[in-house]
Amino acid sequence: MNLYQRPRRNRKSAAIRAMVRETVLTPGDLIYPLFIHDDGSDTEIASMPGCRRWSLDSLVREAGEAHALGIPAVILFPAIAGELKTPGAEECANPEGLVPRAIRALKAAHPTLVVITDVALDPYNSDGQDGLVQRGEDGALEILNDETVEVLCRQALCHAEAGADMVGPSDMMDGRVGAIRAALDGASFEGVSILSYTAKYASAYYGPFRGALDSAPKDGDKKTYQMDPANVREAVRELLLDEEEGADMVMVKPAGPYLDVIAALRDETTLPLAAYQVSGEYLMIKSASAAGWVEEKAVVMESLVGIKRAGADTILSYFAREAAQFMG
Repeated sequence: MNLYQRPRRNRKSAAIRAMVRETVLTPGDLIYPLFIHDDGSDTEIASMPGCRRWSLDSLVREAGEAHALGIPAVILFPAIAGELKTPGAEECANPEGLVPRAIRALKAAHPTLVVITDVALDPYNSDGQDGLVQRGEDGALEILNDETVEVLCRQALCHAEAGADMVGPSDMMDGRVGAIRAALDGASFEGVSILSYTAKYASAYYGPFRGALDSAPKDGDKKTYQMDPANVREAVRELLLDEEEGADMVMVKPAGPYLDVIAALRDETTLPLAAYQVSGEYLMIKSASAAGWVEEKAVVMESLVGIKRAGADTILSYFAREAAQFMG
């Protein structure tokens, strides 16, 4: 064959493939989500094999080992004792609560580690919703937007006072980014960043996570505030509002089933863009590899590269530590 163009020449060796590779993943691209609880021992999470609810001592050790592998940041998710959950979610702003103590321990042990916190009420709310709940005379459930935002601001301030580098409002209430920014600035926390869950979808992929934190809604669902999986333009609208309200980073959640949304937001913003490889994505890979149907390392790395290729600057993944070890 008389071919002038032979694309395979750029694939003929590992060295050449590396030279022309368009998307490069590094440990510095990853954020490590960690579950914590107020217990002196660690607990395996049945719904997420390989993940644990960490005690504070173990949290400090696990985060430090991940940081030593080149992972720059962790994000904390608390499993709150049932007796501390209330309709008003008051525990979320307790300065001696689990999350503030975890922040202080991490920053004391690892000053260069970026500590991000989840800002939402579902771990603390006895209703299991991300917002405060009101029920009508007919028993219909309503999530109160503006009243919830007031509590979220108190929660974000509590985390900032404990030393958090970044707060991540994941609640999807309208106006919460601007309100949190104003609250932080008003309390002289201008340096605390906001990582907004900009396009958080009402996804079926969250089930294992809710099992890890016992945070599933006690009644109803989250479809009046989390986004409809069918929509993309709505995500752009949320992005423009978050930019206007002062977000420092924006996020798409989940990641794998929403690569088109990641690409769409990448085209619309100059802000750093995060994507969350969620618990259902994690569990599917773990389950398939445990059954011998896929090779775990190869699928993990391919999935993460695909998320970055779609436009994500940073990826939240329960595989973060394993992936960093694979890359090491």
